[in-house]
Amino acid sequence: MEDKIIYEAEFEDNLGWYWLLSGAAYFSLSIIGIPLLLLWFPIGLWGTRRYISNMSARLTNNKLIVCRGILTRTENTVPLDKITDMALIQGPIMRLMGLHKLTVETAGQSGSGALISLVGVVDAPKFRTLVLTQKERLIPQASQANSPLATHDPLIHNVAEITASLKRIETLLGQKLGG
Repeated sequence: MEDKIIYEAEFEDNLGWYWLLSGAAYFSLSIIGIPLLLLWFPIGLWGTRRYISNMSARLTNNKLIVCRGILTRTENTVPLDKITDMALIQGPIMRLMGLHKLTVETAGQSGSGALISLVGVVDAPKFRTLVLTQKERLIPQASQANSPLATHDPLIHNVAEITASLKRIETLLGQKLGG
């Protein structure tokens, strides 16, 4: 099946200002950082604009693709069936500016924290819903392809696999202890 783009996220216009103000807050906390504020705004304004113009998030039939970076471009491709959680986070400054942070966690992910973190997606709740809806559409296809029972509930399928494994273990233990 061809990987067709279902939705391409856009980013809020005020995202650059959010990052500029966040950086300025960190610089303001130290005596050394206060003089650096004079450099921060012109350099930070250029950098944030450049970074945002290089950001993209695309939802396809089977995966979520996120690209970003200025000097080093990074592309994260996450199969939808591996996504375990998508959280929407909104701190006080984000709420004030109407921004959300969307985090994506996956099965088999090493380390703690989110694999992908996107700040400033336009209508982040809608984007999250689109991703999770597309993920749910893939589950029946995968269970029909992999299971003769064609169950639509992956939890029932997992319980059946665990039960079968336990019965095999009990049989082997019975043979070892009885024979």
